[in-house]
Amino acid sequence: MKLSSGKLYIVATPIGNMEDITLRAVRTLREVHLVAAEDTRITARLFAFHQIHTPLLSFHEYNETQRTAALLEKLEAGESLALVSDAGTPSVSDPGYRLVLAALEKKISVIPVPGVSAAVTALSVSGLPTDTFTFVGFPPRKKGKRLGLLESLKTENRTLIFYESPRRISSFLAEVQDVLGDRFAVLAREMTKLYEEFIRGSISRIREELESRQSVKGECTLLVGGSAQGEEISGEKLEEIIAEELNAGTPVSYISKKISKETGISRKEVYALALKMQEDRQAACI
Repeated sequence: MKLSSGKLYIVATPIGNMEDITLRAVRTLREVHLVAAEDTRITARLFAFHQIHTPLLSFHEYNETQRTAALLEKLEAGESLALVSDAGTPSVSDPGYRLVLAALEKKISVIPVPGVSAAVTALSVSGLPTDTFTFVGFPPRKKGKRLGLLESLKTENRTLIFYESPRRISSFLAEVQDVLGDRFAVLAREMTKLYEEFIRGSISRIREELESRQSVKGECTLLVGGSAQGEEISGEKLEEIIAEELNAGTPVSYISKKISKETGISRKEVYALALKMQEDRQAACI
């Protein structure tokens, strides 16, 4: 049975593990008249795994303008269509935005079929603040624009989420460290796949780990801790924060880890100051 006519379904697909797809998504992909896919070869493998036999049509950044007009004609003619990307949610750092906008302008129903998102998947296990974050996506290819973007994010206090290719991730990390400082970060690689990996620590530590390898494989999601309250922390303010933790009985090692993650100040610097303040307190009690 085909779905009701003239509707566009935006269907999220797995980012690696073929089982990470909702029952509703599988049913929708089976019942629409046509599926527009970023790479039909990749989607064909997903279809074979889930025994989906719906016709596929390529829809990527190089033919998006041409395909959008043709797909709109099908929708206006009463066909139900689904849009998928190679992985995750379509139109989020992937082709699809123009088609969605064009369909809405034609008063065509656009229906989300939610599922996996690489950004949220990585954020959920990062250990970084999740209550508020800034999704940046892929940084610009040109160095000047890329550095300008990073400069604009220097005082952003929310967790930052970037996408980057494995061959550019090392050089991008160097730029992030140079502009934003040696903050706490998490590099997620090959998520949900056999060689899934999360590298946590300072940006310099992540760079050292990658530089020790012959190559880096798999699409990368990089999460970087935001700046502290969007502004530089004075030495006096830092001491106040440490004092509050010491008063609560928090161990120095945990204090250094927590404050470094929240402020971007090096863990070593926070640890040294917290240890000195603790020793001063102990000496005063003798």
